[in-house]
Amino acid sequence: MTQLLTDYLPIIIFLGVALFIAAALMIAPFVIAVSNPDPEKVSAYECGFEAFDDARMRFDARFYLVAILFIIFDLEMAFLFPWAAAFREIGLFGFWSMMIFLGVLTVGFIYEWKKGALEWD
Repeated sequence: MTQLLTDYLPIIIFLGVALFIAAALMIAPFVIAVSNPDPEKVSAYECGFEAFDDARMRFDARFYLVAILFIIFDLEMAFLFPWAAAFREIGLFGFWSMMIFLGVLTVGFIYEWKKGALEWD
């Protein structure tokens, strides 16, 4: 019986810490909320200037392009870390597979750069 409890002790500790953090995050807004509201404290703040238009207005497509580029290069990093960790075991095939992958990403980045997707005129 003690072996069983010893095996499950880390899971029980993890669940206890998770429940404590969840409870703290649910109680924290009531403790640190605005207690004496005035128009300046509760006004909407966005990038240092007052909101001047509807929240449902259209965004420029460049925001989406930059977001897509971020996701692409973030995924590239997600592939590079395990590749680097297992570099000795994957051999020459794994090396050239990653070089092709990086080449395709580089060609895509150059294409985006030439099309002006990264320019903020």
